[in-house]
Amino acid sequence: MSYLALYRKYRPQSFEEVRGQDHIVTTLKNQMKTGRIGHAYLFCGTRGTGKTSVAKLFAKAVNCESPVDGSPCGKCSVCRSIDSSVSMNVTELDAASNNSVENIRDIIENVKYSPTEGKYKVFIIDEVHMLSTSAFNALLKTLEEPPEYVIFILATTEVHKIPITILSRCQRYDFKRITTDTIAACLADLMKSEGIEAEDKALKYIARVGDGSMRDAQSLLDQCIAFYIGQKLTYDKVLEVLGSVDVEVFAKLLRYIKAGSADGCMTILDEVLATGRELTQFVADFAGYLRNLLLAQSVDDPYEVLEFSKENMELIVHEASIVDGETLIRYISIMSELLNRIRYASQKRLLIEVELIKLVRPQMQTDYSALLDRVRVLEEKLENGDFVSNTSSVRETENTVSGEEKNDGFDPEALAKALPEDIVQVINSWTQITSRMNGIDKLSGTMLATAVPVEENGKLHIVFKNDLDVKTMQFKNEMNGTVQPTRIDILKNEIARATGKNVDITVGYDDGSRDLKKKDLRKVVKLAIRQVD
Repeated sequence: MSYLALYRKYRPQSFEEVRGQDHIVTTLKNQMKTGRIGHAYLFCGTRGTGKTSVAKLFAKAVNCESPVDGSPCGKCSVCRSIDSSVSMNVTELDAASNNSVENIRDIIENVKYSPTEGKYKVFIIDEVHMLSTSAFNALLKTLEEPPEYVIFILATTEVHKIPITILSRCQRYDFKRITTDTIAACLADLMKSEGIEAEDKALKYIARVGDGSMRDAQSLLDQCIAFYIGQKLTYDKVLEVLGSVDVEVFAKLLRYIKAGSADGCMTILDEVLATGRELTQFVADFAGYLRNLLLAQSVDDPYEVLEFSKENMELIVHEASIVDGETLIRYISIMSELLNRIRYASQKRLLIEVELIKLVRPQMQTDYSALLDRVRVLEEKLENGDFVSNTSSVRETENTVSGEEKNDGFDPEALAKALPEDIVQVINSWTQITSRMNGIDKLSGTMLATAVPVEENGKLHIVFKNDLDVKTMQFKNEMNGTVQPTRIDILKNEIARATGKNVDITVGYDDGSRDLKKKDLRKVVKLAIRQVD
């Protein structure tokens, strides 16, 4: 027998198995119990929420020889024939491909004949909004006054396209988007039935990407299982298959945007492309990340509202504290507009690069939200003392033109020669050290990604973007009466592990009093290496 997709294999066989649509299931079961069965139903809602499944269940229930509490027994000959799609009592029509008036006339002709078994003939018309105007007109009279043994169930994802004359003749049931928790619980039960081990975090992510659609989530899970056949399904594997990006990458991207670093944004985009991520999904996920930051700022308890691991929640709450809501709203607006355009674009990367530059350079736009962002950038520069006088700028330009480089008393060549050997070793291993820190604690990795190592009084001094980062690195957490190592302590251990030496570290934040670009030891050490060569 050929393989059966999960969403088909685990299609609900009773009303009790339907997830997330309790308001509809309860009503239909009550109609079954009391015999108040209508002649025309309209099931509307987004894809994958159970419209067709409930329609088939209802068709079985009204014809079942031994219904149990309003649900079909699934054992009688009528139920089995409907399950096998051989029953003459249930007719399904896909209006997307059978939308002409001739197709509806075939149904009208079929309505004349009473059922061969069971009580009712049920006609299920899926995607009914695709019917032509003449087809709707042909259906109208029969839908209004069908024989007593006929039930029509119309299903649609676009109820606004259905004529009001049809709507007025149907009992309307709106299928809701299914919650992430409900989908995740269903996927967990499905994995147990399949005998496959999976992380809860992985299933939660698939459920979230399903966006309220049980069928979409089950199809995505099917895809992930097929890729890693016979293996435990982990969160990282799910990200790999679905072409998604972890929260940490978005945290780094947002910091580069806030810092006005177009180079940093392009580097992140290159890394995303190098790992084979899907660009449309990347934009959607980044917009979702920004939305999560906005929620973390706006609600009283973000840990209750947002569905993330403790580690990622710490990262989101921290990042939300260093960006204002107005800026986030502007970013979300730009990314949402990009998402609408990128789906059909042939040059997706080009579009993303342009929009990232818009985020980095608000002065390129003239709308109100961009103006607010430009004011924010100017205020930050004023606070950090990043402005110089015009005469200084002119003098610096003249020196550059004449071939003279002004270092303001700072000599990178002298510093390169004078650096202690321990610090040189640390800087040569800096990428390895920060990568290990990221593996231990993503929040540390994110903060170190935008930190600058400099030399101060013969010691390694790490300059972070703001005071909050410094406090976070120095925070002492007490657990079960024991003070846990700070993130600085962990960093020192990783430095010792990489270099074999204990190096003194001091930390601070960028108050604008120094030119970090010139004093960045990563560039200074490269200069020293070039001089030796």
